[in-house]
Amino acid sequence: MSMKKKLGMGIATAVLSVGLIGGGTFAYFSDTAVQTNHFASGTIDLSVNPEVSVDVNNLKPGDWMPRSFKLKNDGSLDMKYVSLKTEYSVTKNNGEPVSNALANKYADSIVVQFLKNTTGDKDYEVFAELSLLELRDITPEDLATKINKDIKYIVLPIIGKIPVGWEYNNYQGISAGKTADFDVKFVFEETGKNQNDLQDLKLDLTWTFEGFQEDGERR
Repeated sequence: MSMKKKLGMGIATAVLSVGLIGGGTFAYFSDTAVQTNHFASGTIDLSVNPEVSVDVNNLKPGDWMPRSFKLKNDGSLDMKYVSLKTEYSVTKNNGEPVSNALANKYADSIVVQFLKNTTGDKDYEVFAELSLLELRDITPEDLATKINKDIKYIVLPIIGKIPVGWEYNNYQGISAGKTADFDVKFVFEETGKNQNDLQDLKLDLTWTFEGFQEDGERR
């Protein structure tokens, strides 16, 4: 094939390609269908009331402070569970810093009892107990396991109901628009020994609650 013919075919192919890409100029029947999609994410919005739970001075070993507050899911999505993160700082009452060892000892002497109201009145059952030091170091998963459990009972003739152990529940979450009660008691533990090194100390505690969404599902 001559060079002239080869060149002519190359030009024709190029013109055809451009015609396909550009849509061409030929008449034909056609139809189109258009689809639009909308993806709107929900919200997780957790609030706590009151924001300041304990503000007490002149504590001494043996003192206790029961506190009740509420966690509310103000978002549009249900929360599968709520985790709790504990942070604290310890100083002298005048703001003077103290050693880490003394700070941790003071935090270890303040115990948090997690309470459950089982009767509908003011009697509470302690179902978990950890010091602030232990709460700082525990993982959210281990803490959720500890505080989401119930005592198992058996009922015997004459004797009645006696505890035989624990049964664990699923993590407890908060549905959208709902509120959950959170009841605790802070106890300045009394050891029966000299605790003079824990005088004149101030502990600032920060609890951070974080709500997590339910598992994804087919929509």
